[in-house]
Amino acid sequence: MNTLWKYKFWIGGLVCLVAIGLVIGAVRPKRVSGAPAAVPVVEVVSVEQKDVPVYGEWIGTLDGLVNADVRAQVTGYLQQQAYQEGAFVKKGQLLFQIDPRPFQAALDQAEGQLAQAKAMLANAQAVQGRTQLDVDRYTPLVKEQAASQQDLDNSVQNNLAAKAAIETAKAQIQTYDAAVETARINLDFTRLVSPIDGIVGQAQLQVGALVTPSSGVVTSVSTLNPIKVFFTVSEPQYLDWRRRFPTETSRENADRSLRLQLILADGRTYDHEGTFFFADRQIDVGTGAIQIAGLFPNPENILRPGGYGKVRAVIRTQKDALIVPQRAITELQGGYEAAVVDDQNTVSIRTVALGDSVGSDWIVNSGLKAGDKIVAEGVQKVRPGAHVNPKPFSQEAKER
Repeated sequence: MNTLWKYKFWIGGLVCLVAIGLVIGAVRPKRVSGAPAAVPVVEVVSVEQKDVPVYGEWIGTLDGLVNADVRAQVTGYLQQQAYQEGAFVKKGQLLFQIDPRPFQAALDQAEGQLAQAKAMLANAQAVQGRTQLDVDRYTPLVKEQAASQQDLDNSVQNNLAAKAAIETAKAQIQTYDAAVETARINLDFTRLVSPIDGIVGQAQLQVGALVTPSSGVVTSVSTLNPIKVFFTVSEPQYLDWRRRFPTETSRENADRSLRLQLILADGRTYDHEGTFFFADRQIDVGTGAIQIAGLFPNPENILRPGGYGKVRAVIRTQKDALIVPQRAITELQGGYEAAVVDDQNTVSIRTVALGDSVGSDWIVNSGLKAGDKIVAEGVQKVRPGAHVNPKPFSQEAKER
């Protein structure tokens, strides 16, 4: 009996809870399913049309205008290093001294041999003069039969021998003269001097080292003002540039007027503008690019060979180009799209064809027209046919 009473009690409580729930559901206000959603706020920018300079950028390598290696031309021991590594040196300035004593001795010996040969020439000339007198004396005596023909013949032979001795002495003089010049050149080669004005590099050999003509570079000197910058340009870019200037005169004028900028490894733009120097004679068959050289003033010798930078130049001016911020363009499956907002603030998605990049902007070749308003901030919020609340594209958004 007691159990039956508890069972009825639980059943009654459950019925009361269900009734209370129904009453609350009936009196609670219902959500209106047709309430409008919030309109997304986007920032838009108008497509601008203007003349735009188009830049080309290439990776450049710095190199000296002239790089001269200093090598030993004779064999000897380095006796002195006469320069400060990394300093500016003048043409002809002494860099290293090789022990000159063996070469000075060789020069003295050659000069002695030359003097001996000159003395032999003087002696031969004296002998020839005497034999010539004998010939001159015996010739009329033989005609008068006052002297024998044998005496004349002997004097003639002696005179010819004396003339031959003179020629031999002259040849020896030339030989010893050349030996003296060779010895003097070798003595000069003991002075390793700078062949150019420029910055001298680190010594590759130290004082006391034995150097030979095959011992390699002792040091190097580079002319750094101006300094060369090598960069490679693709074959299509090169051909496009040359095609726009078909004559030799127009090409030379265009090359002279071309101004190069150099962006250094730290991201800063070099203070001095560069000029075109030359284009290589051939296109690299492996890379399909041609090497170009530019010249940059380097009065403080800040730029050094082996450094890297980015070379930048205006390669053409595109007339009436359509300009949009790069952030307003969306890439999708290899194509590019822009969200355009019309006068009713309705969004449509257009496919666009892009040209060159200009700073933080794109040049649009097709798909947009001047004055179109496109979404530059909040592109992820819009869909085709959606209504938006457009605001002007702020400078703060441009800098983000």
